[in-house]
Amino acid sequence: METLRRLLFAITVFIVASLVFSFWRNGQEGYGLLNFLKGESPKDEKFTPAPAPKIDLNDVKILSAMNDEFSKLSAAVLPSVVSVNTKTLRQGQTAWHPFFGLVSGRPQVIPGLGSGAIISKEGHIITNYHVIADVSEVMITTNDNKQYTAHILGASRERDIALLKIDGAKKDFPALTFGNSDAAKVGQLVFAVGNPFGLSGTVTQGIISARDRHLSDAQLNYLQTDTVINPGNSGGPLVNILGQIIGINVAIYRGDENVRAWQGIGLAVPSNDAKSVIDAILAQTKNGAPAKAAGMGYLGLELSAEPVAIDAGLGVAQTGAFIANLDPQSPSVAAGLAPGDVITALNGGPFRTPRELLNLIQALVPGSKANVTVLRNGQLIEIPVTIGQRPDVR
Repeated sequence: METLRRLLFAITVFIVASLVFSFWRNGQEGYGLLNFLKGESPKDEKFTPAPAPKIDLNDVKILSAMNDEFSKLSAAVLPSVVSVNTKTLRQGQTAWHPFFGLVSGRPQVIPGLGSGAIISKEGHIITNYHVIADVSEVMITTNDNKQYTAHILGASRERDIALLKIDGAKKDFPALTFGNSDAAKVGQLVFAVGNPFGLSGTVTQGIISARDRHLSDAQLNYLQTDTVINPGNSGGPLVNILGQIIGINVAIYRGDENVRAWQGIGLAVPSNDAKSVIDAILAQTKNGAPAKAAGMGYLGLELSAEPVAIDAGLGVAQTGAFIANLDPQSPSVAAGLAPGDVITALNGGPFRTPRELLNLIQALVPGSKANVTVLRNGQLIEIPVTIGQRPDVR
C-alpha cells in the first residue's frame, strides 16, 4: 500500500511539473518537446547568404596577380621536387647465451625520409648528405607518385650536399636550374618546397631573412629564411620567383630543444656552394671513375664581403678580394699570403665576388697545388700554395 501511495505521489508531481512547464513554454520562442508531442512542425529556419564577396577583384588587382603567379610558380616547380625515402640496415645486438653462446639479434630496418630536387633530364637529384648517410637503399617518389630506385654518385659531408642518380634510361625528367645565391638579397621572396613530415608536394612562402656576411673558407655560409621548414624538408629546394634553386634546405633553428617544429628560422645551403659540390662530383665521375666524397679545399682565408675595384691599367681582372685576416696555422700563412693582400686570380682565372673565390678554393682537392695572384703595394705577385685539408666545421 505504501508503495502505491509513493507511485501516485510521483505521478502527481510529474503531471503538475509538466503543466507548469507547458504554461511557461507557451511564451517562449523555438521548437521543443511539447511542440513535438502536440504534433506541431518546426518553423522554417531563415538563412540569407551574402550576395557577393566583400571586395571585387578589380579592387585588388596586384594581390590577384600575385595569387595567380604564386600558383603558377608552384605548378612549375612541384614536378621537379621528389621524396627521398631511405632504409638503413642496423645489425642486431650480440649477446652471450648460456646454452647457445654468442647470439646475434635480428637486424632492424630503419626508414628515413627527406626531399630532393631533380637537376637534370637524366634524373640527377640534389639532396642533403645527412638524408642518405650510411643508408642501404634509396627510393625516389616523384610528384606524380611514380617510384624509382636510385644510387648515390657522391657527397660532401662538410657541406651536407649529396648527388643521386635515378636508375634507368629515362631522359625526360623535369629539371630545375640553379640561380645565383650571391645575388640573393635580404627581403626577397623565396619558396621552400618539400615533404615535411612526409606530406608530399608542400610549398611554403617567405623571405630571405638574413645571410652570412662573414666570408671565410673555415666557416659555412647559410641563407636564413622564414619559410616554414620542418623535418622532411631536408634536401628540398629553396627557390626564387623564377623557380630557380637558390638554396638547399638543410636545417631549422631550435631555440627550444624540446620543440622539433618550425620556430621561424630556417637555414639553406646557398646554391653556389651546392653547385660547386655537384660540379666536383660530376668531374670525378666523368671518366667512369668511382666517386669520392667531394672535399672542401682550404687556405685559411677571411675575406671582406665586398669585392675590391682594381685599376684596369694594371692589366688584370677588375675585381679582387681583400684578405682581412688569416688563420695563423693555415696553408695561406705558410705560403706567404698576408692580411691586406688583394687576391686577383686563382690559377690564372678571375672571379666576380669574394664568395665565388671561396667556392673555387673549396672545390680544389686537398694536397693539390695552386697559384694565387695578389696585388701587394701596387705590384702583382704570384704565390704558389698547397691546398690544405679543411678543418672541422665551426
